[in-house]
Amino acid sequence: MTIHDLEMGNRMDERRKMIEEQLVPRGIKNKAVLQSMLTVPRHRFVPGQLQAYAYHDGPLSIGKGQTISQPYIVALMAEALEPSPTDRVLEIGTGSGYAAAVLSCLVSTVYTMERLETLAQEAQSRFLELNYDNIKVRIGDGTKGWPEEAPFDGILVSAGAPVVPDSLCSQLKPGGRLVIPVGGKGYQELVRVRQKSPNKFDREYLGAVCFVPLIGEEGWE
Repeated sequence: MTIHDLEMGNRMDERRKMIEEQLVPRGIKNKAVLQSMLTVPRHRFVPGQLQAYAYHDGPLSIGKGQTISQPYIVALMAEALEPSPTDRVLEIGTGSGYAAAVLSCLVSTVYTMERLETLAQEAQSRFLELNYDNIKVRIGDGTKGWPEEAPFDGILVSAGAPVVPDSLCSQLKPGGRLVIPVGGKGYQELVRVRQKSPNKFDREYLGAVCFVPLIGEEGWE
């Protein structure tokens, strides 16, 4: 039995309660997303002193001025991405690695980018410890995407952007989805961008959110 197997049963009741009280009542319906949220041990992705609060209904600090998002927001963004098992997905803003782990249970491969080396290394260590072997980590400017691995079926951005980065739109496959918070540094609107053709993108607005700023050449300075 691996560490990953042991962790799956650890605090399972708390994850089940999180789903029943936080996710389903707010409209999360995708069964695969709900199963992934039940499976991934969120407490392993937060600092030790905050692990008691890992399944509470809110974000938590992970250091370096960054946060792990509220469980509902992670589920909402994963559902909005419309994932399928054969998808290749890019995530911008690895942070603790929790959202990437959730996505890894839903798609074929997750490519995740983080600009802060310390967070990227810590997330990589968690992926190895928990046996998430379909996640690839890169340190760099996420606003420019990962062109060497493009195009992607989906792109999920876990930070608030002033505008939708052109580089990310250009790295979508036909029909690909980009889920990204767009707005000011305080509050943003969660947007789903869908590529209809190489130069045409539809936008859907999914509600107000609050994320740390997306820093980079096509984001905030």
